[in-house]
Amino acid sequence: MPTASKRIRANSALVEKLRVYPLEEGLGLLKSAKGAKFDETVNIAVNLGIDAKKTDQVVRGAVSLPHGTGRTLRVIAFVKDPARAEAARQAGALEVGTDELVKKVADGWSDFDVAVASPDMMGAVGKLGKVLGPQGKMPTPKSGTVTVDVEKAVREFRAGKIEFRADAAGTVHAPVGRKSFEVGSLAENVRAFLAAVNTLRPAGTKGTYLKKVSLSNTMGPGVLVDPTS
Repeated sequence: MPTASKRIRANSALVEKLRVYPLEEGLGLLKSAKGAKFDETVNIAVNLGIDAKKTDQVVRGAVSLPHGTGRTLRVIAFVKDPARAEAARQAGALEVGTDELVKKVADGWSDFDVAVASPDMMGAVGKLGKVLGPQGKMPTPKSGTVTVDVEKAVREFRAGKIEFRADAAGTVHAPVGRKSFEVGSLAENVRAFLAAVNTLRPAGTKGTYLKKVSLSNTMGPGVLVDPTS
C-alpha cells in the first residue's frame, strides 16, 4: 500500500478533520501548509441544500472577485458588429469572430477559458451547445456571457470574474485566489463568492442553504470553514 509523503502527513496534521474553522483561521492554516514548487490555487467547494435534479433549483451565475484569481483568463468573443468586435479586441479578447470562429470551435478548438457572445450571435453559437456545454463554456445570460456590452464582459472575465454552477451533487466549485495572496484578500474573495451564491438561492429550497463550505490548496489539505464567520 502506498505511503503518504512526509509533506502530506505534515499538512494533514495541521487540520482537525471535523472542526469548522472561522474563515481567516482556516485560510491561515492553508497558507501555513507546506506547498508545492508553484503558487497553488486556493479552491472553494460549497455544498448547497438544493435538489440538483429539479430544474427550478439550478444554481448558476458569475461573480467578480475583489482581488481576482491570480490568473488572467483567455476569453473569446462572438460578435457581429465591427465596432463592438474591435472594442472586444482592445479589451484583450484572445479571438473575436462570427461564423468562422463558430466553425473553429465546432471543429475542436478549445484553447480558451471563457466564451462571450452578443445576443445577435446566439443563433449561430447555440449550435455549439454540445461542444461548449460539457466544458462549462457555453455563453448564457445568467452568467453574464451573453451581453450587448461584450467589451465590458471581456475585461471583467480577464480580470477575475468567474462563472460557477452547482454539479449533480449540489456542490459549487470555484477558484478564489492563490496561496501567495494575503489572508485578508483571500477572505474578501471568499465572502464575495458566498454572497453571490447566496443571492441565487432557489425559492423552492428549505432549511440550510449553505450546508458546508470547504477550502483547499491545489496540493494541500481541505479545511471546513464557517460561512457565517
